[in-house]
Amino acid sequence: MAVLVIDGPCRLCGEVRVHGAKNSTLPLLAACLLCRSPVVLHNCPRLTDVDTSIKILRHLGCIVQRRKDDLWVDPRAVCGSTIPEDLMREMRSSIVFLGALSSRMGQARLSFPGGCELGPRPIDLHLRALARLGMDIREDHGELLCSAPGGLSGCSLSLSFPSVGATENILLAACCAKGTTVLHGAAQEPEIADLCDFLGKCGARIQGAGGSTLRIEGVSRLTGCEHTVMPDRIEAATFLCAAAATGGEVTLSHVIPRHILPVTAVLEEAGCRIQEEENRLRITAPPRLHAVHAVRTMPYPGFPTDAQAPMLSALCTAQGTSMLTETIFTARFKYVGELLRLGAHVKVEDRVAVVEGVSRLSGAPVMAPDLRGGAALLLAGLCAEGETVIDGVSHIDRGYEKAEESFRLLGAQVCRLPGGRGEEKQSLL
Repeated sequence: MAVLVIDGPCRLCGEVRVHGAKNSTLPLLAACLLCRSPVVLHNCPRLTDVDTSIKILRHLGCIVQRRKDDLWVDPRAVCGSTIPEDLMREMRSSIVFLGALSSRMGQARLSFPGGCELGPRPIDLHLRALARLGMDIREDHGELLCSAPGGLSGCSLSLSFPSVGATENILLAACCAKGTTVLHGAAQEPEIADLCDFLGKCGARIQGAGGSTLRIEGVSRLTGCEHTVMPDRIEAATFLCAAAATGGEVTLSHVIPRHILPVTAVLEEAGCRIQEEENRLRITAPPRLHAVHAVRTMPYPGFPTDAQAPMLSALCTAQGTSMLTETIFTARFKYVGELLRLGAHVKVEDRVAVVEGVSRLSGAPVMAPDLRGGAALLLAGLCAEGETVIDGVSHIDRGYEKAEESFRLLGAQVCRLPGGRGEEKQSLL
């Protein structure tokens, strides 16, 4: 198992390009199943979750080829309707294949998804909505057996919570359903708008992208298209938090500033100066951040739950006490115990974390419990004095493309050891 070794502290400076969005690429790959001709996706990040999606597509009969950051997907020969349990368990968002696969094949067989253990994330919203569209769903020993022998038919739907995954599954199922589907209470995340943009290029008829009400008029078939994946707003937020934590001065290119306004607003409250351009952001951080009054995760356009861990990590060395409330997931603070090993002062009660800023952190061996928690530990290691060794790097690789290389470009001393701490360090240059 690989580890990341960080020699800190450091001050991040320079420019880094934000990769394509993981949370957009995955539903886009699932959407390829609906197309009857090849698709070209540009700006696709090299992540293990993306690799898993590619494995699923190939298992179902797609031809998938990668050339640098481009993916070419030919879905014309799709013939399978079953996704093996081992592939489903590799990532939580694998459930997004349900809507597209059922629409294309009229049936689907898959197990419950795996991935990061963030607490219960029931897929009841997905299943209830798909059942309203005409899908018969049965559970058999942890597997979902789905069929729509008469095809799917549009209807009026309302989500009790703006679930991103449920919104994606409904979109994918409704695009080629008979009639019109009206979805109220839809998620408004930018990744949903990116999916709607892609589907529109393929011939889907969708109104209201980016809003809480979506109207989808079913069409008989979709054709392939060429599409560029949007920039990853969570990776951008992570870079910003890292620059803030280290008192750095960093420019992000290939970023959409409006997508991360809730994050930049908190960083400005903490004393950072943010300069925006059309596709660029520049952050200049003070030597030490100020505490912020309160951060509360919310569905978009609120503060993103995926940015909560990097922000908490950055506030560990701020002057004063900050409070962060997690409203989306029940087990999002599992990484806090590892931050305490580095000398952070954080108290967690239920869904609230109180962060008492300390003047310094000290390097120590830690374990990444999940994707964003791993990012938080990486940020803390950049601030800590001495050597920090992060195990569980496979979690980080699910959402950050070669994270150590990006941070080295900004001046950090971080390397990956394929065989663990006993191996000789790779060059830090």
